[in-house]
Amino acid sequence: MVYDAFVLLSFGGPEKPDDVMPFLRNVVRGRGVPDERLAEVREHYMHFGGVSPINQQCRDLLAAVRSEFAGHGIDLPAYWGNRNWHPMLADTVAQMRDDGVEHALGFATSAYGGYSSCKQYWEDIAAARKAVGPKAPLISKLRQFHDHPGFVEPQADGVRAALATLDPARRATTRLVFTAHSIPVGMARTAGPTGGRYTAQLEETARLVRERAAEDLDWDLVWQSRSGPPQVPWLEPDINDHLEALAGKGVTDVVVSPIGFVSDHLEVIWDLDNEARDTAARLGLGYARAATPGVHPRFVAMVRELVQERLGDQPHTGLGTLPTWDVCPSDCCTPPSRPAKRPGAA
Repeated sequence: MVYDAFVLLSFGGPEKPDDVMPFLRNVVRGRGVPDERLAEVREHYMHFGGVSPINQQCRDLLAAVRSEFAGHGIDLPAYWGNRNWHPMLADTVAQMRDDGVEHALGFATSAYGGYSSCKQYWEDIAAARKAVGPKAPLISKLRQFHDHPGFVEPQADGVRAALATLDPARRATTRLVFTAHSIPVGMARTAGPTGGRYTAQLEETARLVRERAAEDLDWDLVWQSRSGPPQVPWLEPDINDHLEALAGKGVTDVVVSPIGFVSDHLEVIWDLDNEARDTAARLGLGYARAATPGVHPRFVAMVRELVQERLGDQPHTGLGTLPTWDVCPSDCCTPPSRPAKRPGAA
């Protein structure tokens, strides 16, 4: 297979106040979410001047990947397209067609299997190609990378740096708390060919990060950013409820590591740097939030290595025990139904 381009696939986010409501309407299009609910989420963005950091983070990652490619002799033009805000993926695919691209490799900014984290990107690709027409280039999505050293090691670096800000005299009563985006329980059950892939991969990542960063500390995997109607069960416990429980058990300090995310986008800085931090302060817990990979050199190198796998230059050797896939099976993450996504999820 000959690949002639690379495309970064991401969620997108507003870049000025006037973008916020149109962006949120894109996120929930066709799901009947009223503007009144979107106005509540808008306030999260307005807290940061109406700008989500995710687009700039994608620009930074794309620039770093281009430099990494150039330094390793990979001659692939690099593009970027989003699900919900400019540059929209369909516009990017049209530009790729005009540039003569025929078959690109796509890197999605999500490490895990699951509907919104994996299969929905396949749907985005299909919709963009349909919008562009019969000459639209093919896009092959690169595999999930939850156990790749280039993802695990930057997360471990973040945990170590966060631990260094806490009182070492209280290390025996310090706990690691790993977080990821909550999803409906029914969706979690059906993630992957045999179910449970999203939670299993996250547990594997948490174990790998803890082994490298702080093997002496106990850890938990909890959830953040829940949305949807209250009668629909989602993965629990929520990070804030969990902090309450830990404080009641004698824990004095926590390092919160958002392993479910690749960069410090709005859900990380709002849900963890504001809401969870405030909860910890109210409870008297020492609190440190570990950084996400962002443009960590090892993470950037991982993107290049995933591309090289598909170019046939080197095999993959995962750190974990779960199976890896060259590409996601087309039916790996089909949910029983498509729930409403949280407005503003990024």
